[in-house]
Amino acid sequence: MVLVVGAVLSTPFLLRAVAPSDTDWGQLSDVSQTYGALSVLISAAALVGVAASLTYQARQTRVEQEESARSAHRELVLLSLGDPVLRTCWEPPGAEVTADEWRRLAFTNLIMARWENSFRLRRTTEEQLRRLLANHFRGAPARTHWAQAGHGWRLHAEAGGNRRARRFALLADECFHAAVARGAAVAPEDYFLPDAPP
Repeated sequence: MVLVVGAVLSTPFLLRAVAPSDTDWGQLSDVSQTYGALSVLISAAALVGVAASLTYQARQTRVEQEESARSAHRELVLLSLGDPVLRTCWEPPGAEVTADEWRRLAFTNLIMARWENSFRLRRTTEEQLRRLLANHFRGAPARTHWAQAGHGWRLHAEAGGNRRARRFALLADECFHAAVARGAAVAPEDYFLPDAPP
């Protein structure tokens, strides 16, 4: 420590000893102060860059955690779709449905969850989402799902406090009611042409 202090204190004398005799110390001082000001600006820019990088990393970490949680939920739903025993591990349906209807509703819920996630992460624009939902609610399964689950989606979005999730639920409601106003939905049995006889 003593050596460092001594080196700092002796620096002016060392510089005077090695500098040419006609050196303008005032001019050098001005140049030094200019570089000092530039150094402060560069340091501030670097600090802003570090802050931006940390903010981006925090957002990416949050997105990865959400993706991981959604992936785990999706796996649970897919397992229960294929196993009648596992289906009863979920809460009972809110309305009387057959097992096939429950499977259809559960899968429709996965589709909606994927669109909601994409919208929240700004991978899907509002206009794109409106088009997806308008087509989606042409089908009876989609309408049945939202009629039964829409209220839960709205409550979940409000409780979560995410503005984009709340907007998704609102848009889904708007598109659902618009589809109902346009007329009857396409029934599942009318989705496809009958198979040709062998």
